[in-house]
Amino acid sequence: QVQLVESGGGLVQAGGSLRLSCAASGRTFSSNARGWFRQAPGKEREFVAAITSSGVRTYYADSVKGRFTISRDNAKNTVYLQMNSLKPDDTAVYYCAASRGLRGLVIRDYEYDLWGQGTQVTVSS
Repeated sequence: QVQLVESGGGLVQAGGSLRLSCAASGRTFSSNARGWFRQAPGKEREFVAAITSSGVRTYYADSVKGRFTISRDNAKNTVYLQMNSLKPDDTAVYYCAASRGLRGLVIRDYEYDLWGQGTQVTVSS
């Protein structure tokens, strides 16, 4: 069974940091685009960050640029999201995603085939 499993969420004070991980199992995604999205209560899911299959290129939503960093370790079939200088507005369920067929920067959620179950991030003021 192919699946993505996120971890690393939790409660943190404003200005703090968290590192999310998303491990894939059942198949390798080392040649595939990966991304992170989030959904806050009462809001639609939104794009956060994307990374190419090689890990050379990344792309971020304006709201997290300069604070979040996406990276990947293809040997571990895992993608990460380092989140620094967290704000209360960053509170959301964070989802990782993988594309079975695309290698580049993928920012549209409908272009991803596989999703994790989500991990809650709560930032207190």
